[in-house]
This record gives sequence, structure tokens and C-alpha cells, in this order.
Amino acid sequence: MTSKHIDHAVPLIRAVVIHPDGRSDSPRLAEERLEEAVGLARALDLDVRAEEIVRVRKVAPATLFGSGKVDELAALVRAAEAEAVVVDDQLTPVQQRNLEKAWDAKVIDRTGLILEIFGRRARTKEGRLQVELARLDYERSRLVRTWTHLERQRGGTGSTGGPGETQIELDRRLIADRIVKLKAELEEVRRTRGLHRKARQKVPFPTVALVGYTNAGKSTLFNRLTGSEVFAKDLLFATLDTTQRTIRLPQGRPAIVADTVGFISDLPHELVESFRATLEEVGEADLILHVRDIASPDSDAQARDVEAVLEQIPAVEGRTRRVLEVWNKIDLLEGEAREAVLGQAERLRVQGKAVAVSAWTGEGVETLRETIAALIDDDPETELTLDPSQGEALAWLYENGRVTARETDEAGRTHVKVRLHPAALGRFERMFGQGSSRVR
Repeated sequence: MTSKHIDHAVPLIRAVVIHPDGRSDSPRLAEERLEEAVGLARALDLDVRAEEIVRVRKVAPATLFGSGKVDELAALVRAAEAEAVVVDDQLTPVQQRNLEKAWDAKVIDRTGLILEIFGRRARTKEGRLQVELARLDYERSRLVRTWTHLERQRGGTGSTGGPGETQIELDRRLIADRIVKLKAELEEVRRTRGLHRKARQKVPFPTVALVGYTNAGKSTLFNRLTGSEVFAKDLLFATLDTTQRTIRLPQGRPAIVADTVGFISDLPHELVESFRATLEEVGEADLILHVRDIASPDSDAQARDVEAVLEQIPAVEGRTRRVLEVWNKIDLLEGEAREAVLGQAERLRVQGKAVAVSAWTGEGVETLRETIAALIDDDPETELTLDPSQGEALAWLYENGRVTARETDEAGRTHVKVRLHPAALGRFERMFGQGSSRVR
């Protein structure tokens, strides 16, 4: 008797991706925006059968596209046997519903697509809370689409509402109640995060936050810097939950590095608001590493999109935000293009503005470590003299500060110069007694 192989894999949903051109102020080329939309669709495991750029000169309130173009696209959807159509733009609930009727397929706009990806990728409790809050905020305006059969849209006679009206009102109230509950839970997450930050500040390590356009290589760089195994893949939004690790900078100084969610052009406002808890890590960082895919022809436009999101994140009052650009993926550059990027990066590195690296091969990463150390190393330098018996105190200084010089005299005493945050120095003196002298 022969056994029959049964394939249990879920079949991919066939999709068409459409980019409406002329709707955004972005300087990026329509072809590059379409390519990104296709990448987003594939990140959601859609089987993209066709893709098209559609010029929109005048917006049709009911369908976004003109009626002739809607019919033309309906033929494309049928030819591709598509079950879903991704429209790379924000659609109103009415436009979404009308296009679904016209094309006889599920229609998902850019916001819905990104929310769906985030929903799949969130791993931590905080990430899941944030995504659900953003999704509910988005769906609240789209309840009209949920109830399409007549009985639930309107019933009864005169001024009496039918069961449908009641159902929509009930759903709206349920969503509103859930949003209130989620916001309270997220506030608790923020409070806990704040307590963790305060605990860290007792022996203050400087914090470094990685930001960048989605797929710029942040997680690969994070792994390279920290020796971690954070999920890193050539995939849009591979990282969703903030991950933190301690790293050792040159001469032993520790710092905390946080890998954050990738940014993207036209990031839905629901997500910026919902991910405020995560983005607070960026706002409070001593140094922001803006990781750029320098090999991408779209690198400059992506950088502007990241800067636009950074502007929405409040910085700590009284502190100047420090940003170091990390020009990643230099391993993908060749010849004159590579030389030009390396030369420009070296000139900017001297000013503490940019470093060229390959997170994949490790090229330039040591220089990046040294540059990070120089930029966050603004703690005062202190001179201390330790007795031969104070080995534990010396180990503590290496653990919590940056020892810049060390020598032992004939009596066996150790003279060290160490950069320490004032709070750390205070703690050292409480634990081990006062040092001999201090110099700035």
C-alpha cells in the first residue's frame, strides 16, 4: 500500500499591488515606492501576481481612481486571479468598500498592510498591546465595512433603528472600551519602563539607540556590536520589539544598546502614537545611531523619512540630541562608488557625524565602537589611588567607568585615571572610601 503525501502548507493568497502615483510629497521615485509596497506584501506572505503604478491626477472621492481606471484594474485583478489587492496609499472606508465591490477581491490599504505585518511580528506583551491599540484605532472608522448584509445596516420603520444599527453601535462601544483598557495597560508598561530606566541611572551607563529605515540592517549591526542572536533577516519590519543589551566599548566602558522598530515613509499615525512607549527609548538615549542602507539608490530619501519620524519623538528637556549616521552595507558597493562613500564618511567621522560599516562582514565596526565611545565619553576624569588590597574596587571601576590610564608604584598602590559619571563616583566612594585626588 503506497502512502500519499499530503501538503499541509497554507496556500499563499494571490495578490495585485497598486501604487497610486502623485498622491505623496515624497521625492522618492514611484518605481521605488512600488518596489517597497511589493516588499511589504511579501512580508505578509502574499503571492504577488501583478504590480502596477497608476497615475492619479484627480482623486475620485468614491473610489480614489477614475471609473475607467477602476474597470481597467478590475480586468488586471481577474487576469491575475487575485484574491487581494494592495493599494499603496491610505483609503477612506468608503473607497475601500467600493473598490472591493468593483474588483470582487479583498482590498487592503498601506496602513492596514503595515498593521497586519506588525500584528504578526509582535512578540512581547508590550509589542502586542501597541499593535492591537493601533489596529483598533484604525478599525473604529471602518465598522461600516464590517456589516454588509442589509438587515444589519438599517432596519425597522420610521425612527426605529434595526438590529444592524444596534450592532454597529455595540461594536463601536466594545472597541472604545477595549481602547481605554489597552491604553491603561500600556501606561503601566511605560511606568515599569521608567522604573527600569531610573534603576539603570543609579549606576548610569550611557544608552545608545539604533534607528533607521526598515531593512537598513539595524538588527545585523546590533548583533555584531553585542554578540546577540536577535532575529535579523532581509525582510521589512523583521524587528518590532525593542531589544536591549550591554556592550563593551574600547577600554572597557559599558553602554546599553537598544534596537528599535524600523521606520518607513508615511508611517501610519496610529502606529507612531501606539509605539510611543518603544520610541521613548530613542528620545532618552545619549546617542542615536541612524543606520542607513548606503548602497540603496533611495538612501537619501529614506534618511529624510527617518528624520521626519525622529522629529515627532520628544527629546529630554535641556539636552541636545546627538545623532551619528552609520552608513551600512558598504560591502555591496564597488569601485568608484565605494571609494566616494568611504572618503566622504571619513571626513564626516572626524566631525563625529558618520561612520561607514558593513554589519554583515564586520568592516568598520571597530571604528564605530571607538566613535561611539568618543561621543558619549563626556563624564569627568577622576584620578584615584588604590591600596594593594583594593582589587575589588579596581574591578568595579573597570565595570562601571572607563579606565584611561593605570600604573602601579613601588609600594604596590595602583594609580588610575577613570572617566566616571558623578553619580557612579558617589557610589564608588560610599562603597570603597574616598580616592586621593580628582582632576577634571
